[in-house]
Amino acid sequence: MVSHLVWDMDGTLIDSTGVVPDALADAIAEIGGQRPDPVEVVAAYSLGTPEVILEHFLGRALTGDEAGVYYRLLAGAVVDPYPGILPTLEALVGLGLPVVVFTGTTCRAAHALLGPAGIHPSLVVGGDQVPAKPAPDGLLRVAAELGIEPSAIGYIGDANVDLRAAHAAGATALAAGWGHLHDPAEPAHAVLSHPSQALELLTGRRAGC
Repeated sequence: MVSHLVWDMDGTLIDSTGVVPDALADAIAEIGGQRPDPVEVVAAYSLGTPEVILEHFLGRALTGDEAGVYYRLLAGAVVDPYPGILPTLEALVGLGLPVVVFTGTTCRAAHALLGPAGIHPSLVVGGDQVPAKPAPDGLLRVAAELGIEPSAIGYIGDANVDLRAAHAAGATALAAGWGHLHDPAEPAHAVLSHPSQALELLTGRRAGC
């Protein structure tokens, strides 16, 4: 039974389809590589953190503060939360539950994007802290931080690796049907068409608790 919700970030909480790929592609070019098509960058998301993606396209390890080029380009970027996200998170807080994010990007990038979008999680686990999805480590870390079993988590994400991570952790895999990487063929316990539907899956909670 699901007692806590955990959210992926890109393609689930916020629409970063233009900002993040463009910032990565521009960073690669500025560092000295050939600027990839942003579509190629999105396809490389599953590799892991921005640093790993930069190294993939550069064909070498990063040196000095080359990763800082990406974060500089990302700073001040404006992204929008998907429709229904903010009221759903407000309702979650009203139930006495934390807003928790497990993202494949770094904590630094997550906070840079989420804050300006009006999302202020109480816990963020990033890809710089745990092995890349679909490894379950991020969700296992969340469970340990919250003092719950992984099976109590409903993990909401749009990408195949999000759902596979949930399955691997023994959590409930909830597909964000509004996300840009959603694949209807990928197995999930449920496919959500709107963020608020996640609240209906919570057990043992009612407003005001």
